[in-house]
Parts: sequence; structure tokens; C-alpha cells
Amino acid sequence: MAVTRAQSANILQQNVKIAINKENPDLKALTTKTNGLGLATRPVSHAGQRSALGDIRNKVSAISIDQSKKQAAIKKEIVQLSNKLQSQQSLVLNKTKATSSLKSLIETQTDYANHVHLDAEEPVHKPEPKIPDVLRSMPSQPSTVSLIPPTIPECMDISDDKPEAFSKALLKVQDIDANDKENPQLVSEYVNDIYDYMRHLEEKYTVQPNYLEGQEVSGKMRAILIDWLCQVHHRFHLLQETLYLTVAIIDRFLQLCPVPRNKLQLVGVTCMLIASKYEEMYAPELADFVYITDNAYQKKDIRDMEAKILRALDFNMGKPLCLHFLRRDSKAGQVDAMKHTLAKYLMELTIVEYDMVHYNPSEIAAGALCLSMLLLDGSKWTDTLSHYSSYSEKTLMPMVHKLSTLVIKAEKSKLTAVRTKYASSKFNKISTISELQSQTLIDLAAAAEPAS
Repeated sequence: MAVTRAQSANILQQNVKIAINKENPDLKALTTKTNGLGLATRPVSHAGQRSALGDIRNKVSAISIDQSKKQAAIKKEIVQLSNKLQSQQSLVLNKTKATSSLKSLIETQTDYANHVHLDAEEPVHKPEPKIPDVLRSMPSQPSTVSLIPPTIPECMDISDDKPEAFSKALLKVQDIDANDKENPQLVSEYVNDIYDYMRHLEEKYTVQPNYLEGQEVSGKMRAILIDWLCQVHHRFHLLQETLYLTVAIIDRFLQLCPVPRNKLQLVGVTCMLIASKYEEMYAPELADFVYITDNAYQKKDIRDMEAKILRALDFNMGKPLCLHFLRRDSKAGQVDAMKHTLAKYLMELTIVEYDMVHYNPSEIAAGALCLSMLLLDGSKWTDTLSHYSSYSEKTLMPMVHKLSTLVIKAEKSKLTAVRTKYASSKFNKISTISELQSQTLIDLAAAAEPAS
């Protein structure tokens, strides 16, 4: 049987149910307004109150403007500069000729900067002057700003006694980071600031000369320990940074906390464990260090000494190493692999020597590279090397003389770990080259000052 239109409307009216939210008046309004079929219709928007995003209870009120509260148009206050600032402004707007000297241009800009600084406290805003009624009817003339300077600039002086520009003075210094801008790992934008901070740290964590004086441990005992640690380091295949950091931690700890001689080896292996944790991806285990000491110490002894060392140094392990500065200096000098390897050999000879503990790592690295260049091909210390290493060739000569004496001393020393290590093919047999027995090295060693 066909269903009439009225019947279908009644059926829809009985079946359609709308959820009413008591907190939402809009849904209630939907139930009150229906069309001819009994379905809810969309409420009409009003100018006073419009519902929007009702599900999240957000109300948007229509913005209305009260005609009675309209204000008059806002006028811009005319700002006039003082006479002194106007003269300075005309001076800045003046375009000096290309023939003016660099000195006069710098002095002009300096004078302007000083005037602006001195007049900064003067009020800039002044009240608008009153204009008589007689002058109001007169046509206003356009004001003109004179761009002619009060004096004619002098011609450029090209005499030799004038100071050179900063860019011209740095023509001999090469930008060694110019090609590294695309490599984010080289941080070319911050690398110079990083090395400046490293030079600050090496001064902060310095070691005093003769710090073992009055202790049971002597400089000779320390040299024997470091020579043995070089063998342990080579046997464990650790990074080069680990060895330098181990020696740095030993010297800094013994300077603060004297130990008896029967604990010196324990201090050495514990410092290498700490350095391995700091530098290595996979540090040796405690059992490895117990084995390397022939069970002279137990795991508990190493743990206790580790805690004592870390507390004494206040957990500061970030002292810069010679290797960090050597890599920067080798890049600045554009040296080859032989010069870089020879410089590493010279640096590693210094870690055994007790008389070299108080020198900064940056000075040792620069002196080692300078001696390496002198021995291999006689190349000079360039301005670029002086700029990036912060050491001139003249200031490095005392270090070069000391390193020369260490090379000659290593030939006869019983502590042969470093020399044997660099005699392998892995390091190009650098400790056996003929240049280390040349007359140049002998002359440099003879010029060294006697040890105090």
C-alpha cells in the first residue's frame, strides 16, 4: 500500500532523535526549528551573537562599531632633528669621491659615531613651532638638503708610512676553511672559536713543573710507567687520543694526590681505563687491565682508584691534546704524510719526559711540526701557520731545540717503546729515517739550553 506524504512525515518525526547537550544552546535551537518534514533546520546567523565550532564550546561574537565612539583621525607628529643631527645627517648622505684616502674616510666615520654617541641623550622630538596667521597663506617652499661637504676631501696619500688596510695585511694568510663550508662535520664557521676555547682550557688544566718534588714517586718512575703504558696501548689497539689523555690524567692526578710507589701502576691502568671510556667506542674491560698487571690488583682496586681519580679531578677530562692542535697545524701548513707522522713521533717522545709536563699541548704540537719541516725539506714557518697556531717561528725555536735533544736521547735510552712503535711500517718507519741523524738536528740540539 502506498504511503502518503503525511504518513511519511509522521514516521520520520517519530524515528529521528537528536542528542541535546544542555551546555550547548545551539543544539537545542536545532530541535525547536524544523521544516515541513519535522527535521531540524540550520539556525540563521544573527549579527549580535553567532555560534561557531559548537562542539568545542567556542563562541564568536560579531564585531560592531559604535558610531558615537569613533575618534577623529590620528595625526602624525612632525619630528624635527636638532641642528647638530642635521649636520651629521648631511655628512652621512654625502658620497665621498673615490679618490679620498682610507684614513680620512675612517676618521670621518669615527667622528660621526662619536657625535651620535655623545648626543644620544638629547631629546629628538620637539614641539611643532607656531606659525603666524600671516605666513599660513603664503605658499610653502620645498626645503632642500645640501649634500656639499663643508671641506673638500684631500687626495689619497700613497706614501709608504701610512698604515695598510686590514684586508691587505692578511693577504699572506690563507683561509684554510674556505672549502669546508659544505661539510657540516668540519664546522668551518666555528672552528676558530673552538680552538680559541681549547687554548683557554690548556691554560686552565696546566701541570706545574717539578710537581713530583717531595713525593715518593720520582720522575724516573713516571717515565718507566709511561713507557709500559705505551706498550699496553699498542697491544690493546687503542686510539692515539687515549694514550695522550691517559698521560694527562696521570700528571693532573699525581699533582693533586701523591701516591706510594706500589700504587703507581694501579694509577696508570686506571687512568687508561678512564681515558678509554672517554675516547673509545669499545673500552677494554676491567678483566683486561687485571690481566695486564699480572693480577697484581683486583677489579675492586681499579674501581676504587677510578672513583678517587674522578673526584680529585672533579670529573673534568676535557684537557686538549697535542694531537688536536697538530691536525689543525698540519692543515694550515698543507704538509704531507711524512711530515705529519714525524711530528707525531716527536710529540710522543715528550710524554715520557718528566721535564716536558708543564708545556702546553699547542706549543708542543707547533714545535714538533716546525722541526719536522726543517728536517725533511727545510721549509719555513709561514704566516698562515703563525696565524692558526698562534706561534711564530721565533717563539718556537726553544721548543725545537728541546725536541732535537729528545731525538738524540731516544737513540740511547733504555725506554724504547715509542721508538720501536714508530719503526714499524704502519708509521712509515719514521723513527729510522736518516734525517734524524743529520747535522741539522745535531746543530739544533746543541743550541738547546741546559736543563735546570
